[in-house]
Amino acid sequence: MKKIIQIARLELSLLFYSPIAWLLILVLFLQMALAFLSSIAEIQYLQEFIPVTGISERLFTTMIGTDTIPVGIFLTMLGSLYLYTPLITMGIISREMNTGTIKLLYSSPVQLSQVVYGKFLAMLGYNLVVMVLMSLFVVAGASTVQHFDYSHILVAMLASFLLMNAYSAIGIFMSSLTTYQVIAAIGTFAVLAFMNYIGKFGRGIDFVRDLTYSLSMPSRAERMVGGLLTSRDVIYYLVICGIFLGFTIAKLELARTSRSVAKQVSRYALILILGLTVAYISSRQPLIAYYDATATQSNTLVKATQEVLKQMGDEPIEMTEYINVMDDSYNYGAPENRISSIARWEPYLRFKSNIKLNWVYYNSSFDLQAFTERAKYLEVDTADFLTPEAIRKQVDLSGEDNRLVIQLKYKGKTTFLRTFFDGGFWAKEPEVAAALKRLLLTPPKIVFVTDGYQRSVAKIGDRDYQQFFNIKTFRPALINQGFDIDSLSLENSEIPAGIATLVIADPKVEFSQNALAKLQKYITAGGNLLVAGEPGKQAVINPVLSMLGLKMSNGTLVQRSRDYSYGLVTPNLGAAALSMSSGLKTPYEDKKVVAMPGVAAINIADKGVFKAQPVLITDDKKSWIKAGTFVLDSAALVFEAKNGDQKGAFPTAMMLTRKLNQKEQRIMVSGDADFMSNNEMNRGNLATVNNAFVLHLFKWFSNDQFPVDMTKIESVDNKLELNEAGLRTIQIMYYGVIPAAIFILGMILLTRRKRK
Repeated sequence: MKKIIQIARLELSLLFYSPIAWLLILVLFLQMALAFLSSIAEIQYLQEFIPVTGISERLFTTMIGTDTIPVGIFLTMLGSLYLYTPLITMGIISREMNTGTIKLLYSSPVQLSQVVYGKFLAMLGYNLVVMVLMSLFVVAGASTVQHFDYSHILVAMLASFLLMNAYSAIGIFMSSLTTYQVIAAIGTFAVLAFMNYIGKFGRGIDFVRDLTYSLSMPSRAERMVGGLLTSRDVIYYLVICGIFLGFTIAKLELARTSRSVAKQVSRYALILILGLTVAYISSRQPLIAYYDATATQSNTLVKATQEVLKQMGDEPIEMTEYINVMDDSYNYGAPENRISSIARWEPYLRFKSNIKLNWVYYNSSFDLQAFTERAKYLEVDTADFLTPEAIRKQVDLSGEDNRLVIQLKYKGKTTFLRTFFDGGFWAKEPEVAAALKRLLLTPPKIVFVTDGYQRSVAKIGDRDYQQFFNIKTFRPALINQGFDIDSLSLENSEIPAGIATLVIADPKVEFSQNALAKLQKYITAGGNLLVAGEPGKQAVINPVLSMLGLKMSNGTLVQRSRDYSYGLVTPNLGAAALSMSSGLKTPYEDKKVVAMPGVAAINIADKGVFKAQPVLITDDKKSWIKAGTFVLDSAALVFEAKNGDQKGAFPTAMMLTRKLNQKEQRIMVSGDADFMSNNEMNRGNLATVNNAFVLHLFKWFSNDQFPVDMTKIESVDNKLELNEAGLRTIQIMYYGVIPAAIFILGMILLTRRKRK
């Protein structure tokens, strides 16, 4: 070890007596300074106008740049580090070969492995100097960012260090292949470029794709810069260093002795196989250790999802992705995109390693010519796709429109995980967690009553309900958040037991005695219920409300407004909304409103068995009950007490609860049926919380089972404590003082060397 250190010290002295080493350090520092200071200036400007969160990540590690905030500096440097290493390593061994001193090494008592390790240790020292320069930016960030995320940034620095060391090992090997330093540098550039881009080759072929991806270097560093440290990635970089250092030792030893080509090749092959074996074993899912360095645990599944996977125990999950070549979604699931598909499942594999991933490609068209032309256009082999008959025997995808869909299977139960028509396309954690949880328990079912021409959950009209509940390609739809959606006629069917809730939405004709009797039986048995009526239909809805001890008041609520129709009422959330769902705390505290176009007040008619609490309440300063009939657009409405108008704060939605059969019966009554309509859920001209209110309403009906709670840790590094004077000081230091100090120190050392 002593000889290795001596060689390293000698090599370091040679490095720092070279002008190129100082020049590269100076250029590297200025490149980082330019990226860092532009980012910090932009964030300082932005936070004067809007909240800026996660500043540590934005400065150092963010992977998505914008017009105003550049990519984090460590991620920026990952794409540049390979430009610096070849110029440092190009002469590390080729210089010995060019001057003839390599012969002295061959005849010296020093082992060739010690020489190689010593030179590599010198490069580690040089890389540590680079890391010290990088740490100056971390110091600047830590001194200006409130609650700086140290662990995340330190892991990002480790990623840069490991990547530079791997580049150095490759550079040392390339330097051992030639006596010409320029050729060594060009060769190193070529190999590093190859290692940087090899992951993009052969993506359409399974074996080739897996091999090239395993050799790709930057993607692993990017994960670490993102804050996720894994044993697999650390071992990978150590293996790369070991392989190329082994190649270097083999090259020098083989150059000293005469051996057959077969023996030379076999030695290189042995080193490569040994290294790849270690990398392969360390990449097996059960053996990977993870550490999420981010303060917000952004690389880790939320607690609720982890709990779902834990409850699944040791039983395997089978994931099968069905990809239809005839659908526009094919490209997302094409073999060349398989790596990204696997990466999407890694957060789940981290907590449950026995998730089996399958991909099935099929053709849904019986038109053979169309299929052949499509395959020719995509340049794929028609033999790789199941026929329409074969896929129908395996799974029924007709209800999924034959687009790309994922089926999850667990203990004989199956459920679909869909893809969507938004920019994200793939299911994200809320949808995946909901699908997994559906495999553990009976999904809550929402049943819509159809009697009396009620609002439909199967129509996309303005006043109907399909979008929020029943569109399979719409990510927030409750059908994609764990719920089952169904409908029935009270007149012709029995209400099924065990449903999450029954929905009566704006019946336009009175229920028959038969239907009312079924409804009364359902309520008496403790079934959950949502009743949404409309003003003007009190005679239709009140017979139902009388079973609950409530009554829809005569007249229509109106609200004075400069911009909107008087018929658009915007009640606030009442305190009872918090007992319904803690997720409504922020909207309640911020006095957010729910839009209700055309609404009647709900009153308690008699004290019954239910505990009644108002959930939505109008503002008594600008709204009142308007009696009789009126035309909204004829003139501005005025309060007319003599005609029966009533002032006050009126409930527009009432929550009823009671304990029955060791469970809580939950009922919601609304004087408006439009608050969850397709139109209101897409309103863009008024800041409302209809979506959140309806979501938490049905979460309440499902006993908080669905949607799965996606509460994440919020970032605390949300303030940059830097004024204009401080920014100027940092700019002077990092654009002027520190680069000047590096330049002067380099000049002093180079001058001393020249004098000696």
